[in-house]
Amino acid sequence: MMTDKIDGSFQLGDDMSGKRIVVAMSGGVDSSVVAALAARTGAETIGITLQLYDHGEAVGRVGSCCAGQDIRDARAVADSLGIAHYVFDHASRFQESVMDVFADEYMAGRTPIPCVQCNMGVKFTDLLQLSRELGADCLATGHYVRRFIGDNGAELHRALDPARDQSYFLFATTQDQLDYLRFPLGDMPKKQVREIAEDMGLAVAFKPDSQDICFVPDGDYASVVRKLRPEADDDGEIVHIDGTVMGRHKGLIHYTVGQRKGLEIGGQAEPLYVIRLEPTTKRVIVGPKDALAVAYANLRDINWIGGDYQGPLEVKVRSMAKPTRARLEGQKLQFHNPEFGVAPGQAAVFYHKERVLGGGWIAETGAVEQQWLAGAEV
Repeated sequence: MMTDKIDGSFQLGDDMSGKRIVVAMSGGVDSSVVAALAARTGAETIGITLQLYDHGEAVGRVGSCCAGQDIRDARAVADSLGIAHYVFDHASRFQESVMDVFADEYMAGRTPIPCVQCNMGVKFTDLLQLSRELGADCLATGHYVRRFIGDNGAELHRALDPARDQSYFLFATTQDQLDYLRFPLGDMPKKQVREIAEDMGLAVAFKPDSQDICFVPDGDYASVVRKLRPEADDDGEIVHIDGTVMGRHKGLIHYTVGQRKGLEIGGQAEPLYVIRLEPTTKRVIVGPKDALAVAYANLRDINWIGGDYQGPLEVKVRSMAKPTRARLEGQKLQFHNPEFGVAPGQAAVFYHKERVLGGGWIAETGAVEQQWLAGAEV
């Protein structure tokens, strides 16, 4: 395979006269710069913002996206650029496809990734449909990934700046979507993006980046789940993997696989970690770090955008994790070395060098045999 052409697909100076570009505008600096770059090409540029929360509750929530002040910021940028801007109310759709799924996953003892769910549905499905209905040639977003044209069409690659790369969250992008999407910021560091915004006189040039999950601005996941699912605070036993009852917990939503802090179990000879969660018995199972090691993960809903690639794989099981070697056997992902902290509900994303080949959702994991762990590179 040969990949030779990056396709952002527009930068300053490109001539796209006669084209129509829809830009997903969240109100942040990244999407605002994308809108500015699109407008400078001569293309007819239309900004679209999806309102994802109840406006009354969201007013003044700075640093999230698609709500309150952020919508006003997007509109102000569009006005300054002289482009059309439309806001579509997708709060109900976001509630059902992202927030409710987030709560249900936590209730089921899994670790959800709502940003992927949002990209799969509200953003890349709904926005693409709106863009096509508007007769646009493409939909551009402010995601930090790169789109290359290879021998077999569009490919998804990591961003040039590893610190900003968002490819993990876009593994569920389909080939049809990838053919239509554009990511102009993928080969830029964030500093350059802010410089462009400043040079263009955009009011959001120094607006802070969003933090955590957009609908959990203070990082308190449990309070959001509790609001959506009042029964989430049901307590239960904390049990060692050897069967010893260690104490009681205050609700499964406060724990995730690999967690060490917050167990409130003192007097132990070695640190204890959350090994697994059992929603049916409402038990938190704990044990030593070795017990976190897994040999494989069974996946569901695998999305493959790697074409006919059949070579070796690297996989990331968390957005900030280093890629590790693995092989895919049907729905089973077999790790080359024991992997730690692999939580059901998270995503396993496949890479070959910089290219994203796809990924799937982790349904369950299999523990390693102790003799393998003893001789492994951990």
